[in-house]
Amino acid sequence: MTGGAALLAPGVQREPGAPEPDASFGGFVARAAAAGQLVVQPRMGFGDPRRMRAGLERTKGAVATTVGTLTIDSYTRVGDVAAARAAVAEGSALNGYPITTHPVELTRSLLDGLAGPGFPVQVRHGSSRPEAIVRALAAAGLDATEGGPVSYCLPYGRTPLAESVENWARCCELLAALAPAPRVPHLESFGGCMLGQLCPPGLLVALSLLEGMFFVRHGIRSVSLSYAQQTDPAQDAEAVRALRRLAGEFLPAGVDRHVVLYTYMGVFPRTARGATRLLEASARLAVRSGAQRLIVKTAAEAYRIPTVLENVRALETAAATAALQERPDSPGGGPSAPGDGATGDAAGADSEVYREARAFVEAVLELDEDLGRALRTAFARGVLDVPYCLHPDNAGRSRSFVDAGGRLRWSETGSMPAAARTAPRAGVSAPAMTSDGLLAAVHGVALRYDAPDDGE
Repeated sequence: MTGGAALLAPGVQREPGAPEPDASFGGFVARAAAAGQLVVQPRMGFGDPRRMRAGLERTKGAVATTVGTLTIDSYTRVGDVAAARAAVAEGSALNGYPITTHPVELTRSLLDGLAGPGFPVQVRHGSSRPEAIVRALAAAGLDATEGGPVSYCLPYGRTPLAESVENWARCCELLAALAPAPRVPHLESFGGCMLGQLCPPGLLVALSLLEGMFFVRHGIRSVSLSYAQQTDPAQDAEAVRALRRLAGEFLPAGVDRHVVLYTYMGVFPRTARGATRLLEASARLAVRSGAQRLIVKTAAEAYRIPTVLENVRALETAAATAALQERPDSPGGGPSAPGDGATGDAAGADSEVYREARAFVEAVLELDEDLGRALRTAFARGVLDVPYCLHPDNAGRSRSFVDAGGRLRWSETGSMPAAARTAPRAGVSAPAMTSDGLLAAVHGVALRYDAPDDGE
């Protein structure tokens, strides 16, 4: 696209001599949380810079506390620069913004007058080889992104885990170097979203925390830890609280951190009513469990890439639902996680998810002082083993199932430090997962929310 930069709106100039505000991603989320507001965020990316800017403008203008997103296209995330360039030259539609192909001046113009202390923008991509993306986002004046050595490797391709670990160590250090103080670069672990569904929460929590620890050991001082909404609201609340608690126990005190919840990542309801109800459930879960940011999905998820308007509607629906949900530190709102000023009994209890996640984390940390080597060894020995993940470096001996109460549990654990559960009666082994059973489990949430009365 030629001349695109000239078509983008000019930025707003800061008054001469005015103090530079805190424009960090983590700082914005912390300020929103202190004000009792849930930050909501879309997964939005377009190849056309004008459409991308329009999406950011509408996100910023939504009736919600929002942050912006530049989601990167598939060609760029796998390093196929030639294909990305060809698509841009031909004017072909892309499923995201080709940040390494568009000139940096164009990207800066796209962001000018939008990105800032009141509206930070995060780059989301999905790459196990993110160096070029990190260089491009830093050159454009951005310093927030997401991923991880495990979570952006195992589910997405065949990059060897050892290579991904080295790539991510280098890119953490690169991001820290390219965004010097007073800027505070931010990295979000995608570890709580492995495969999107059917992974018991203990492993998701552990992976997210381990990736956050990996980022910190390679120079990042602001992190977010993710968790994806699963099949049971009570179990999900346990998971988010466990993640917050473990972050307080394992991350250094000086590291800025928050928890980000993802609206259900699996097969989405096909009806607008069902999709909206699931989104609303995720917003309520975020508030009552203490997550500070929510990645939303739209009513169009079951069919196609959503429009800007559909994204904005989802943001506003989530924000309105969150505003009506009583917070855990308010009267009748229930307990918060330990480390967050909670005193309630449920906050102090070691939940099943917390115990399992801590066992995973401790088992990995015992393998090697170097966390990158420890992660590689953990997968090589099956100490970490993602169910139904076909990556060559995943042992593939673990299996999970949804029990009669809707909770995700292990039926086979291989070499992991977790106990396989019985279902649904004591002493009766969980049935072997068949193809029909797997399909039923994968579609279970969508069918429940599409039903006339799902009991949520």
